Formats: sequence, C-alpha cells, structure tokens
Amino acid sequence: MNSTTSIGLNLVSKNINANNNNETISREQILNTANKSMGRETASSNFANNITNAIDSVAKAQQDSAEITKAYELGKEQDLTKVVVNQQISKLAFQITLNVRNKVLSAYKDIMNMPV
Repeated sequence: MNSTTSIGLNLVSKNINANNNNETISREQILNTANKSMGRETASSNFANNITNAIDSVAKAQQDSAEITKAYELGKEQDLTKVVVNQQISKLAFQITLNVRNKVLSAYKDIMNMPV
C-alpha cells in the first residue's frame, strides 16, 4: 500500500472516530495531519503558529498585569514592585509587538512598490 493510500485511510478513520465522539475536524487539521504524515511541515503554517503563539503570550502578559494590578488595588497583593514589574513587562511586550507589526507592514509596502 502506498503512503498516499495509508494517509487517506488514517484521515478517514480519524474522521469516523471524531464523528462518533460528536467532534468536528477542520480543514486545517486534515491538511496538517496529511502534511505531517508525509513528512513535510509547511513553512507558512509553522510561521503562522509562531506568530499566533507570540501574540498569545503578549495577551497573557497583559492579562496577568491587569489581574495583579486589580489585586493590588483591592488590597490582596502587597508587593508594589511585583505589580510595577508586571506592568512594565506587559508594556514592553506590547511595544515589541507593535514595532514588529510596523516593520512587517513597511516591508510589505516596499515589496508591493517594487517594479516588476
């Protein structure tokens, strides 16, 4: 049996198992499973995953900062240094994300303005 057939059978069995468990399988999950089983990881999906993880970590830092600030305001947290450090981490993470976004947009505009 060739690899394409075995990949197809694995995807079909995964879909049947998901249907039995009342779960849904998205198109991206099917493509990722097929790509991984054929031994190739797409660079675009890897890049997208890295960007998503980075944005999630910035959001988590902001949530943590907001929670600890609220705890300090309510009197549950006594360490002001901890609060200020978390706020600075959140601020720095957001500034870095904003700067990376600006650089990506600038590079995109430069590429789009290149003569062919």
